[in-house]
Amino acid sequence: MKERMDWIPLNTQEDLDKFMNLFGWFHDACLKELYLWTEHYVDFNYSMGVSDKLDNRIRTLFQRQWQNPSAIELLFEEVIKLSISPSPENYDSIIYEGTFLYDNGIFYWADDRNWNPNKKLDYKVNWIAARKVSWREVSNWMGKQQRYGIVE
Repeated sequence: MKERMDWIPLNTQEDLDKFMNLFGWFHDACLKELYLWTEHYVDFNYSMGVSDKLDNRIRTLFQRQWQNPSAIELLFEEVIKLSISPSPENYDSIIYEGTFLYDNGIFYWADDRNWNPNKKLDYKVNWIAARKVSWREVSNWMGKQQRYGIVE
């Protein structure tokens, strides 16, 4: 993805803490959408193009029940790990409080305040680890409408 001026990079734990305060630590939020892509492809002549770089990227859309901002996108680049466990039937997917950590050059986002990469929990937590992360406000993206991909 080309660098756009409206993406705000997060570079330090202090940046993450300021961002988390701004977005209320993801309290009463939900992960609305997640989109993952790479630079790998198969061409029309069936040859494969592959990158020798860590080329996984993820865009996430979060909405919350508060204003200023009420929706944000996070862009994770050079993704190292993605762990997603959808909520089972008859359970909600509300985020009560999230975590955002920076450790040894890796950014860790999780939908649980008690999570960290060195701690084993007795329950499933959604989390992403990446070398780069940035964000932007998209409060006009509230509601049910799908923003990533093609709606069928």
